[in-house]
Amino acid sequence: MDILEKILDTKREEVARAKARKPFESIREEARAVARPTVSFARSIRETRGGIIAEFKRRSPSKGDINRGARLEEVVAGYERAGAAAISVLTDRDYFAGSLDDLGQTRELVGLPLLRKDFIVDPYQICQARIYGADAILLIASALTPHEVSTLARFAHGLSLEVLLEIHGEHELGHICGEIDVVGVNNRNLSTFVTDTAVSRHLADHLPADRLKISESGISEPAAVRELAAGGYRGFLMGDNFMKQGDPAQALKRFLEALC
Repeated sequence: MDILEKILDTKREEVARAKARKPFESIREEARAVARPTVSFARSIRETRGGIIAEFKRRSPSKGDINRGARLEEVVAGYERAGAAAISVLTDRDYFAGSLDDLGQTRELVGLPLLRKDFIVDPYQICQARIYGADAILLIASALTPHEVSTLARFAHGLSLEVLLEIHGEHELGHICGEIDVVGVNNRNLSTFVTDTAVSRHLADHLPADRLKISESGISEPAAVRELAAGGYRGFLMGDNFMKQGDPAQALKRFLEALC
């Protein structure tokens, strides 16, 4: 069993436990009742210099602890001040040491659009995302069928959430459908967790011209952003590169200054 399969098994068990505590019908009504208008994730990326989606991430299965003691309130508020286009918040507990409370706390602290970064396999998780303050959700092609992607994306739109679809290769291009707002190419192989930005460069010409394109993972130098931008990418999701620094927000600020 590879890492992704193990995570998905854990996630399905997690959702089942949550449903036992609060039925889907109940959480769906709670999500529909949220009054806060969402902020466009895609528009912010298009309109913000650099298009950096800065991630709050304490650990990962491949690298272990990245910044386990990071103070969320300092990091996310600092990201906003430094010029991030959006913030990605890891909400997986077992493998990334995140939580929905991290998402909710971030919502209270910043006005930027928030991406719930998790392994979404059920509409229940989309309801949670809306309740805790997300503006967009991540769907991972490797974890879902094309039909599941379309169904989950439509459900998300029904709650005014945008959808980022993450693909890893040409074999997943068929997952891109009309309901997807942003297409992301993850440079990390989810079976081995090895990263290589050549994945984004290779797929650039295969992605629909009418979709906002972002590159994810393995980006550490401004030169890589400039090269990927030349290939049509407008957003760049970065987590480890900032979170491994003593001051993640200052690291983002320096990165954006180097892009000028």
